[in-house]
Amino acid sequence: MTDPYGVAPLLIAGVILSQLHFMLGLGVNELLYFRILRPEDIGYIFSAAPARDFGGDFTSSYDEIYLVPAEPSDGCSELRNKEMIEGQVVLLQRGGCSFVQKARAVEEAGGQAVLIADSASDNDSQYLDMITDGTVNLPSIPALFLLGRDGHMIRRSLQRHSLPWAVISIPVNVSSLASFPLQQPPWTLW
Repeated sequence: MTDPYGVAPLLIAGVILSQLHFMLGLGVNELLYFRILRPEDIGYIFSAAPARDFGGDFTSSYDEIYLVPAEPSDGCSELRNKEMIEGQVVLLQRGGCSFVQKARAVEEAGGQAVLIADSASDNDSQYLDMITDGTVNLPSIPALFLLGRDGHMIRRSLQRHSLPWAVISIPVNVSSLASFPLQQPPWTLW
């Protein structure tokens, strides 16, 4: 039987694309984006993956809000810089306790959202699914997974400039930015 309309190649291409999407993980519409405004040396648009089954959504957008690295960096014991965290977005490091415990600690300290960077500082492409740890008391603030290389570069820039926080804009709608590909970190695979 012949295929006079050329449907077979389109069907095959669709199957291949769906398999590729599955293999590569998250797509552009499944990520959330934020822009670092200051320090300018890392003034890029970063992507982060929202937690799968806990945490809330951004109900408003923040044109300028602080991204505050937590102390301790894993957020698994009492946060020592609560006064800086209140009302801000908090940067944590993966490891030491569950993603839910980290997000709950930030929420209890008054944080607006939490970015949890992978502890593998060479990870520049693999997002992890942040899932619940089975506890009943789930945090309601947005919780996002950040690539390890991005988290490392952000922290390194803050240390180099002796800054206690970065200024960010979150979330950023990248579909309206024609120059989006040029504004991504040069070390990240896109």
